[in-house]
Amino acid sequence: MKKIFEKIVEGILACSGFVTSLTIVLIVVFLFSEALGLFSSKVIEEGYVLALNKENRVGELTPAQIKNVFDEELTNWNEVGGEDLPIRLFRLEDITLYYTEEQLGASYENAGACITELVERTPGIIAFVPQQFIVRPDSVHLLKDNTISVKDVFAGAEWFPTATPAAQFGFLPLITGTLWVSLFAILFALPFGLSVAIYMSEVANSRVRNLLKPIIELLSGIPSVVYGFFGLIVIVPFLQQVFNLPVGESGLAGSIVLAIMALPTIITVTEDAMRNCPRAMREASLALGASQWQTIYKVVIPYSISGITSGVVLGIGRAVGETMAVLMVTGNAAVIPHTILEPLRTIPATIAAELGEAPAGGPHYEALFLLGVVLFFISLLINFTVEAVSPRRK
Repeated sequence: MKKIFEKIVEGILACSGFVTSLTIVLIVVFLFSEALGLFSSKVIEEGYVLALNKENRVGELTPAQIKNVFDEELTNWNEVGGEDLPIRLFRLEDITLYYTEEQLGASYENAGACITELVERTPGIIAFVPQQFIVRPDSVHLLKDNTISVKDVFAGAEWFPTATPAAQFGFLPLITGTLWVSLFAILFALPFGLSVAIYMSEVANSRVRNLLKPIIELLSGIPSVVYGFFGLIVIVPFLQQVFNLPVGESGLAGSIVLAIMALPTIITVTEDAMRNCPRAMREASLALGASQWQTIYKVVIPYSISGITSGVVLGIGRAVGETMAVLMVTGNAAVIPHTILEPLRTIPATIAAELGEAPAGGPHYEALFLLGVVLFFISLLINFTVEAVSPRRK
């Protein structure tokens, strides 16, 4: 009977492990399947075209060039490889500037013919209109509509997914913002976390340790939005005053908040790892004439390096994947930061802020899933790096 019970328990454990592994695999597959559809989407908004005069020989424009043209940052066709001709923008709402209501018809039934005629007789025009309004496609030059490329996404310097006529899906500001905040968060958290762990493990008496340990562990249970409120009310005004910033919401504020959030994890895991160092090793070091601090540096830390590394990895994971607190204190500006004192935006904050507004199945929706894939690979790279470094340190 006992063997049968053990077999049942063994089977339940095996099934649980299999189901858990399968669930993780399915989540990753779903993430990739939703994300990769972005590269089959067109640059120009679906159902619309960019129509040029027949004499205009510009064959295609990048998404960034299209945006710059319609933002009037590019004003001449020779700036994009065309002739020396001023660019004239036309959007559908501009039609009343060129034609009267009588010419367009009571129900705008003549709008297509009017727009096509306007493109035919205006040399420098670029018209962003629904495709159905180009009634004579052979008489105009339609700009080539390419699919969104990997280069436009991963090397793009602008994130503007709602821009028309060409949305901007540049990941560079979001990736740099995430790495920037996470790097400084770990630089702040690691020295403090390691110092507190050494104090609790090697220096503090049992009374102080028993008092501090529950308090530190309690900090890890505080919701991230509470840390966000603390950062918004305390840290942001403080940084704004100290550094004389126009706004206090910055990458530095996000780094400090993330460092505070990562500290409990780093301290708890590191302290447990150091306390697992055998007492005999400490006593042997002291018996050989080493001081307490020499023993900590030469014996305890090298022995516990695997656990310390695990604590750092868990802290980095908390920093990289944090959403709400970062969203509240970093300024949420999707620009490439040049200093830690500038506003920025991270990948998790972008996904949290925009996923509810992105139309399901559209390019914006797929781009957010692709950001999730990027975040997945960042975490995977961190774990692999630690796995490669730890054996060498041993």
